[in-house]
Amino acid sequence: MRLLIVGQSQPEVVRAAEMAAARGASVRRSSDLSQAFEELRAGHGADVLLVDVASDIAALRQQLAAERFFLPVVAYGIHTTPRAAAEAIRAGAREFLPLPPDPDLIAAILEQSADDQTDFVAEDPRMLAVLDLARKFAPTDASVLITGESGTGKEVMARFIHRNSRRAGGPFISVNCAAIPENLLESELFGHEKGAFTGAAARRIGKFEEAHGGTLLLDEISEMDPRLQAKLLRAIQEREIDRVGGSRPIKVDIRLIGTSNRDMEESIRAGHFREDLYFRLNVLRVQLPALRERPGDIVPLARWLLRKHARANQVPDRPLTPAAMDELRRSHWQGNVREPDNCMHRAVLLASGSAIGPDAILFQGRQARMEAAGPAGMAERAGQPTALVGRTVAEVERGLIIDTLQQAGGNRTHAAAVLGISIRTLRNKLKQYATEGAAIPSFDGAAS
Repeated sequence: MRLLIVGQSQPEVVRAAEMAAARGASVRRSSDLSQAFEELRAGHGADVLLVDVASDIAALRQQLAAERFFLPVVAYGIHTTPRAAAEAIRAGAREFLPLPPDPDLIAAILEQSADDQTDFVAEDPRMLAVLDLARKFAPTDASVLITGESGTGKEVMARFIHRNSRRAGGPFISVNCAAIPENLLESELFGHEKGAFTGAAARRIGKFEEAHGGTLLLDEISEMDPRLQAKLLRAIQEREIDRVGGSRPIKVDIRLIGTSNRDMEESIRAGHFREDLYFRLNVLRVQLPALRERPGDIVPLARWLLRKHARANQVPDRPLTPAAMDELRRSHWQGNVREPDNCMHRAVLLASGSAIGPDAILFQGRQARMEAAGPAGMAERAGQPTALVGRTVAEVERGLIIDTLQQAGGNRTHAAAVLGISIRTLRNKLKQYATEGAAIPSFDGAAS
């Protein structure tokens, strides 16, 4: 993982950099944001940007978005007040790192911010066979096409292939072709010269050049506009690119991996994807099964996710009870790996006691498994009639908030995280309900 630290060389910052490097991060430092942007434009990318809490984080986020640098911002502060940390989070920082640093906290924050899951959790025979195929593909330089449903781990597979290749010491650069507007994607991939178009105030190195000597992942490549596909085809064939506004071709040495959640053959028939580009990409093919098609991985994956979220939330790692494991195995997991990730995060925050039981296993708004059981099953889980017709939105919201607070044992911070709202919003809602005469449960000694 590549970490770019912005700020002066204070002893606490230097120590934080040393700890991050000891945890395997590649650390670079810039004295200020202006220098940091020069580094990014020159192709010296980063996975996480660590900035002083005193920075204008809202403006920083806006500039990153304007220049299409998609990386999380973590704020740090030396003996900083809780108010300053909260303001940084509200301004758009992903996390806050207090200094002097704690090595375990640094590791947890960096892992969470970079979402750096680089290993597959695989015990199911079907997934083990896919991984064995990927290991055979990895040492070559041939292009790879990874297909599968959304959330099956296509980017994780791409990282797995890169890490097991001869290019493992080089950069791994990812571009989400679906997230960047068509008129900007060409510059994102191939770079541009200063003045090449309106708004091109400085030269920008593209992802092809940034990935030189390593691997370039074109995520959701099937979403790329057909007109840009022709230029991409030439880049793959010739291993050279032209910056927008440039006067000479630039040689690049990359290994290309593409991913798609679409039926590529159908996209070709519909005229949305070039057949010649498809054959250039589809030298090697990895098809990832959906999570429901590899049931042997559900419980091992859940355990891995529980450990990850326990570290990130600084709570003890607790085992799953047999009843909780049965609950997980019965789910369809339509959202694939992303769904159990959210589910296990909720379980870490909601579970009480020394183990995680079925009461802490809450699916998409508590509905996924209960819908299969019908109204009776839903009423059994909720402990009340399930019909919402005739109730106002405010009444349903109040019931959900109070119920979640009870599940969290009165811990308002955890309840707010599960509900997806700020702690301040939660407190204001509870004050409102108390004013309206609603029964708000009390929790002696519960954290808030």
